[in-house]
Amino acid sequence: MMQTFFFLMLGGYAFGALSAAVSGRSASGRWLTALGAMIGGGAGIALGGQVLLSGTSFTQVFPNLLPLAGGLALRLDPLGAVFLLVIGLGAVPAALYGVGYTAIYADGRASLPGLGVMFNLFLLTMSLVTLADNILTFLFMWEGMSLTSYFLVLTEANAPAADGSTAQAGVWYAVMTHTGLALLLAAFVLLGAGGSGSFAELRSAAAALPATTRNVIFLLALLGFGSKAGVIPLHVWLPRAHPAAPSHVSALMSGVMIKLGIYGLLRMALDLLGGGPAWWGALVLALGAISALLGVLYALMEHDLKRLLAYHSVENIGIILIGVGAGLVFHSYGMMTLAVLGFIGGLYHTINHASFKGLLFLGAGAVLHATHTRNMEEMGGLIKRMPWTALFFLIGAVAISALPPLNGFVSEWLVFQALLGGFNLPVPEVAALVPVAVGMLALTSGLAAACFVKAFGISFLAIPRSQEAEHAHEAPATMLAGMAILAVACIALGLAPFAVVPLLGRALTGLAGLPATETTFTLGLTVQAPGGFGSVSPTLLALGLLVILGLTPLLLRLLRVNGRLRLGDTWGCGRIGQTPRMEYTATAFAEPLRRVFAELYRPTRELTIDTHPESKYFVQAIAYRSDITPLFEQWLYDPLLRLIRGLARQVRKLQAGSLHLYLAYIAVVLMVLLLAVRWF
Repeated sequence: MMQTFFFLMLGGYAFGALSAAVSGRSASGRWLTALGAMIGGGAGIALGGQVLLSGTSFTQVFPNLLPLAGGLALRLDPLGAVFLLVIGLGAVPAALYGVGYTAIYADGRASLPGLGVMFNLFLLTMSLVTLADNILTFLFMWEGMSLTSYFLVLTEANAPAADGSTAQAGVWYAVMTHTGLALLLAAFVLLGAGGSGSFAELRSAAAALPATTRNVIFLLALLGFGSKAGVIPLHVWLPRAHPAAPSHVSALMSGVMIKLGIYGLLRMALDLLGGGPAWWGALVLALGAISALLGVLYALMEHDLKRLLAYHSVENIGIILIGVGAGLVFHSYGMMTLAVLGFIGGLYHTINHASFKGLLFLGAGAVLHATHTRNMEEMGGLIKRMPWTALFFLIGAVAISALPPLNGFVSEWLVFQALLGGFNLPVPEVAALVPVAVGMLALTSGLAAACFVKAFGISFLAIPRSQEAEHAHEAPATMLAGMAILAVACIALGLAPFAVVPLLGRALTGLAGLPATETTFTLGLTVQAPGGFGSVSPTLLALGLLVILGLTPLLLRLLRVNGRLRLGDTWGCGRIGQTPRMEYTATAFAEPLRRVFAELYRPTRELTIDTHPESKYFVQAIAYRSDITPLFEQWLYDPLLRLIRGLARQVRKLQAGSLHLYLAYIAVVLMVLLLAVRWF
């Protein structure tokens, strides 16, 4: 049965890509493209689910492909199955959503066949990353995932209205992803030097490696996988590339692709290397806490709805890394129960983020589809014109804000429980990190809620601020159906942690000596953390909320409250008519936080006041603009780029066009090589 699901997954994605190449421009072609992706994603879910439930691995080898590496070696174990489920969870609704969304490209602004082909190949290569069982297979599929997503980012690069930012985003993404690939290649070369490159061989050889070599491998892997995940300061490509891609692709890149950076880190640090010293986990924990806090702080300043969501991906990757880092720290001290708790919290948040971030990006795409703008300052009042989109976006906003009983609350609660258990660490210097991480995570959660009050309120409530918002329309049925699937997933994952936690524990059992989940959690309608330190029941919380909502009308009737509908004007401070100028703006909402964190933002302000020619006391217009300083670009990447350009100019001088000079180069190199052979 597993083999059937595997070949159905391959066949589905291949059918979708072929359909797009043959008839992608037509409506039927768009449906066939989406159908192939949905079949592939559904088969991936079935394959991953069967591996998780059975606890057995699926293996498949194609010896005639990649023969130098011993063939295309594929093996899906329970850890890989979790991430294959994440890919399927994102693929099915994104493909269905794409049927309606990609109709806007029928005017020729982008190649529909190219988009459909790359979309299916992107899903295929991501899926095969989770099955790779040797170095060459992993790197081959990793590069395929990077190249296909690069072309998807450039979908609208040649559109008539393109301003060059899409092409620039593609350049940033290409540079960062291939830098990460080079680091991963170095890590795998160090780990598998002299062997066949199979993961089984790497596991057995890792224990005999010197401690220094293991540390270097871990650091290379952390940087390589961290660049794909969007960890600060390697995040600079993410807020550029994710908004530039079509919205259903943005949902996959943000909700799914960056999670494969987490998968790679877990595969390397926990599975292949078998764990390491405490500073490995402490470093991951620190990077996670910094990424979570800075990600949400930068998101708060954004008025571009898709860039705001992209920065929240940095934040949520940080939350995942806090759980993973805590797990690595506990594992290094033999505190296996708390290690499992940290890893499960990170994996649970991985699945949850795929659902609510995918939902939010699809909602943002529906808004863009209806208003043709990503600027929240030009929105407003959309809840009346797009009620279903507003409902689904609200569900995603509540979930990402970690409010019960939706899914974000459960996974963040598990991460908090893991951190709170860290007060028992035997080394005071490491234990001191715990209260700092707890405080940063708590602050991050509060700021995330504030940010989505801004995102939902400014975009959907009040009065339309532009003609486009005033004449907005609800999204097509296929787009709404894609959002509905993810909204249901957010609710289900929040209400049933007692079913999800054992599956995630099964994915970890046996990895680097981790115990089974049954020895860690007390499961039922209430999930109880190890040692009875804390317990929670989102299911009972939801039932309580439903009871309260049901009793409220009954109580009003018993109290004989006047139920007649009364209509009245909104109080307007003495003004008769309300205009968009009286609304709160995104800039005004974020201004207090801009002041509080001014040392981080270093804002620049520009105020222009136009007065009447006859008197300065009659103001005609006021224009206010405030920008924040991109610190990482200014302090890290700009100096690095200047250095690279300077070196390139010097190297360029070597290419003088002189044949005699080139012969001299050859002679010098030959002399150096001869001397090296003689001496060494």
